[in-house]
Amino acid sequence: MGKSEKAILTNMCMVYDGDHILVQDRVSSNWPGITFPGGHIEKEESFSESVIREVYEETGLVIKQPQLCGVKQFQTKNDERYIVFFYKSEQYEGELTSSDEGNVFWIHKEQLKDYSLASDFEHMFKVFESDYLSEFHYDRRDGNWNMKLL
Repeated sequence: MGKSEKAILTNMCMVYDGDHILVQDRVSSNWPGITFPGGHIEKEESFSESVIREVYEETGLVIKQPQLCGVKQFQTKNDERYIVFFYKSEQYEGELTSSDEGNVFWIHKEQLKDYSLASDFEHMFKVFESDYLSEFHYDRRDGNWNMKLL
């Protein structure tokens, strides 16, 4: 087995202010619903710079000192490893502005259950909030997808 593989690198960031979190109601047809802002990491871009850029593009806010807090990964239909680096930040400035990715707004984190969440976002949120979980992983065994929180 080779030591390298094709990968798609992405990020997602939980911007928070106490018990309030910034959410995005994604209009995407392939993953709609409430989630956090984020997107693809560009070639030669640092992971931290990419999440700062993505949050700004999708929310109008400039975050500072994003903290890596977890990762999600799975294999795509084309056998690429899809990796989402989870970040969080409570330091931000700017004026909140929605983008064509979806409407962004603040909610109390306890209100998440009242919204239509993007597929598996409820489990992802556990990693963002946890002091002991760091990974959300899908693997395929016997033709079935199995989710693991590690």
